[in-house]
Amino acid sequence: MNLAKKHWLFGEKRLAFGMMRLPMIEENGATQVDIQQTRQMVDLFMQAGFNYFDTAYGYLDKQSEHAVRECVAERYPRESFWLTNKLSSPYFETEAEILPLFEKQLKNCGVEYFDLYLMHALSRNYYSKMQACNAFEVVRRLKKEGCVRHIGFSFHDTAEMLDQILTEHPEMEFVQLQFNYLDMDDPKVQSRKCYEVCQKHDKPVLVMEPVRGGRLVNIPPNAGKLLDDLGQSRANYALRYVAGFDSVAMILSGMSNLEQMKDNINTMLCPKPLTQKELAAMDEVVRILRGEGAVDCTGCEYCLPECPKNIPIPDVFTFMNERLRKSNAPKPNFAKDQGKPEDCIACNRCQKVCPQHLPISRLMQKAKTL
Repeated sequence: MNLAKKHWLFGEKRLAFGMMRLPMIEENGATQVDIQQTRQMVDLFMQAGFNYFDTAYGYLDKQSEHAVRECVAERYPRESFWLTNKLSSPYFETEAEILPLFEKQLKNCGVEYFDLYLMHALSRNYYSKMQACNAFEVVRRLKKEGCVRHIGFSFHDTAEMLDQILTEHPEMEFVQLQFNYLDMDDPKVQSRKCYEVCQKHDKPVLVMEPVRGGRLVNIPPNAGKLLDDLGQSRANYALRYVAGFDSVAMILSGMSNLEQMKDNINTMLCPKPLTQKELAAMDEVVRILRGEGAVDCTGCEYCLPECPKNIPIPDVFTFMNERLRKSNAPKPNFAKDQGKPEDCIACNRCQKVCPQHLPISRLMQKAKTL
């Protein structure tokens, strides 16, 4: 029996709307979520039979939870959708601060409970902090009180570390993994090994970054042609790849516009197994991307609150990758309140929270020369 069907809850509709990369607009001198387009995306998603939404307190400069309230919770009956939120380490320092943060999250989202609540982005350092703050016990208590229905964690570290956490906390019901065809055998991400650890502990896998933060769509022309010639969208192949793994119970996609939503819905209504020809083309795409030397940034923006110089780090890395492919790619236009690569003081605060373990300070030095 398919493991996801054997012990999980979501049924056949395995596409989740990640509310982390919503469409944004400039309004009143500030960058804000495009509520009108997001509502259209939510409606299309729900009409197609999908109903799982994922958010976190810090997403989109703390706008994501409010977008959930305005676009989902205030417009659909609570029992008609699944909502996942997360306990994020940067926003509390003691056990006493966890419950007020949780209550604020409920209020921001306009709901009385979360279907799933995750310990966010666990790594060796964050795990130690969660333990020190008694966070696992607090979350277990929230479940017992009915404030959350299911508990688990998202993860960015080694398979060995994942095995330790699941051994020490068997009460965790699922694991959210960075899982895509580029990272499958990456020595830092260890997607395949982490997946196998989840199978060992009989835990369903929720997939994040199936399209690698857009990197598996925005690929070099020679790699793009390999996939485009096969007739489907580049995201289509990435989603179908992860959908083919037995323990995958849900696949998050951070969709940014209606076209992406339509494409992902069409793919995930009935995801077909990949053919040998498609798999061979994807293997070649991986070879090209690995040889390209691009910065492996997914654009998660976890680094931004940590930077004392307000450097838009993901934008800098996007420019660096564009310059790899096009020597005259224009430099980003920095806002007046934003820092530039040359402003980096190498404090390394950003590196401590980077899920990809990037040497950000060193890369900023390189960016100055471009």
